[in-house]
Amino acid sequence: MKKTVLAIGIFDGVHAGHRRIISAAIREAKKRRWESVVVTFDPHPLKVLKPHISVPSIMSASHRLKLICALGAGKCCVLKFDRKFSKMTPRDFAGKVIAGKFNASKVFIGSNFVFGKGNSGNASSLKKLGLEYGFGVEVVPMVKAKGEIVSSTAIRRYIMNGKLNEAARMLGRPVSVYGTVVSGKKRGRLLGYPTANIDPHHEAIPPAGVYAVWVRRGKRRYAGVLFIGRPSTFGETETVIEVHIFDFHEFIYHEDIEVEFVRRLRAVRKFRDHEALIAQIKHDDTIARKILKTG
Repeated sequence: MKKTVLAIGIFDGVHAGHRRIISAAIREAKKRRWESVVVTFDPHPLKVLKPHISVPSIMSASHRLKLICALGAGKCCVLKFDRKFSKMTPRDFAGKVIAGKFNASKVFIGSNFVFGKGNSGNASSLKKLGLEYGFGVEVVPMVKAKGEIVSSTAIRRYIMNGKLNEAARMLGRPVSVYGTVVSGKKRGRLLGYPTANIDPHHEAIPPAGVYAVWVRRGKRRYAGVLFIGRPSTFGETETVIEVHIFDFHEFIYHEDIEVEFVRRLRAVRKFRDHEALIAQIKHDDTIARKILKTG
């Protein structure tokens, strides 16, 4: 089996700090002519170990893998994290997984990396185990953005509190919603502004509001307006995510799209009638087009 260089972590969000770890592993693998492998976990360990604690995912495992592979990793591997896996000792993880399953010669981790039963293993203990099992360990320092340590925890908090610029700075790219286009109630079509209803693949969603957005479908990008919230004008109480894509008339049901947030236009509010709502939608459309035209 070919020798490998591993980058190990949850990597939820694939933020700037994650990319530093992964890129370092890829560079090392190229230099040594070994294979680079990124190892991640799903579901998030806290969802298994502490299900009472809310840990909203920044992105789905499939979206995570898509971004990781785009960085140039030779292989990406998702290890299923369940109760049985959580009981593996640090020694077994190092011997059976890192050295055994992956034949690793070098491992790259973040400075806050923990592993093994009860999170009893850390960067220091992994280095000691590496000496026994024949792999080196490099600890990659954390990245800071405007003096603040970049972390998935901070990004989740920023996204859900509506501080999208701060979250984007840590991510190194715009905050986005990634999901499948599903059938809705076609209210937008009746109002003259058809929308694509999105079933998100993740849980960390920005607050209710109307946003100017870019919509990514495959390799193409379209301008649009996104609504997150409860359509109270129609007497509904369920939160929806729907995007109106400008000058777009294609059939995209069941497709996966990504919507990138550019700017929040306004809060959600109830209108006295459909005419007032249509007038506001027209205004939102005009403002969004101006924002997106200027970048």
